[in-house]
Amino acid sequence: MTNAETVPPRLAASAIAATDPASGQISLDTIVRAAARIAPHIARTPVLRARGIDALADATLVFKCENFQRAGAFKFRGACNAVWSLSDDVAEHGVITHSSGNHGAALALAARTRGIAAHVVVPEGAVKSKLAAIAAYGATLHSCAPTFAAREATSEHLRLQTGATLVHPFTDPAVIAGQGTAALELLDEVGEVDALIAPVGGGGLISGSAIAAIARDPRMQIFAAEPEGAADAYESLRRGVRVTDIVPQTISDGLRGTIGEINFRLMRQYDVRVLPVSDAETVAAMRLVFERMKIVIEPSSATALAAVLRYREHFAGRRVGVILSGGNVDLDHLPW
Repeated sequence: MTNAETVPPRLAASAIAATDPASGQISLDTIVRAAARIAPHIARTPVLRARGIDALADATLVFKCENFQRAGAFKFRGACNAVWSLSDDVAEHGVITHSSGNHGAALALAARTRGIAAHVVVPEGAVKSKLAAIAAYGATLHSCAPTFAAREATSEHLRLQTGATLVHPFTDPAVIAGQGTAALELLDEVGEVDALIAPVGGGGLISGSAIAAIARDPRMQIFAAEPEGAADAYESLRRGVRVTDIVPQTISDGLRGTIGEINFRLMRQYDVRVLPVSDAETVAAMRLVFERMKIVIEPSSATALAAVLRYREHFAGRRVGVILSGGNVDLDHLPW
């Protein structure tokens, strides 16, 4: 038996019919239709097991490996859904976003699949390998100061200048629905789980995952892993108001974004519990996956396993779905 074992596919549960109001409200039906829309373009990523890690966690873990997704992260799902949701007359003007790396690369690749222009605003100091990936997919890069306010201001200026459609990294309903397809695939393949955990930065992945998972099984518990040095989602849920003034200090560069308004509301609605982890725990989990599963994940992705190992009381004896969000690592600067 190998360290990383593919889980055999199982029959999907019937999709629950739901309305999709014009207000932009996201339902399971929205996510099911997103899955059909992006199916010709995305990779259906594998689900892996690692018995040695199960023993450490005292739980049965099923890993949805989005590090094998096109562009190296789950972000391609949401970007692809957003791009292919546009009408032809809107799409011809291109798309624009701001991103520290993964969403930018995902949107650039999604735009390329449709043959339209992409503009990506990147903060100074972003990981060079991620910037190279964005450029390789054909996007035009625009640099700005390393603050969220600068990213949004520069994006708005370019939007007015080019007429391109803004595809926000995590507050766009089409992006959230696309991200939810990863959890949908996981549940289709493995059937019931007791709990689901994914990283949280801006909140697109965990929001879409919660909608899909709770629609399939209202009893399921949803957890989000977040760096202690960027714990705005944790603080927002603890205080009951959206916290936006935390200056992120974490190795998990993909989780430095501030939780979005719609994402915060969805996390409250679906009773998502945030579990903060230290950078040291994240690096240890990243290395553990490398050693035991023989796959590469980035620090942001490793927070989910780090949380399972730190907060064993929530997961021990249970079957847990773990979304490994991406694998875009700067190999010249491995954290160990």
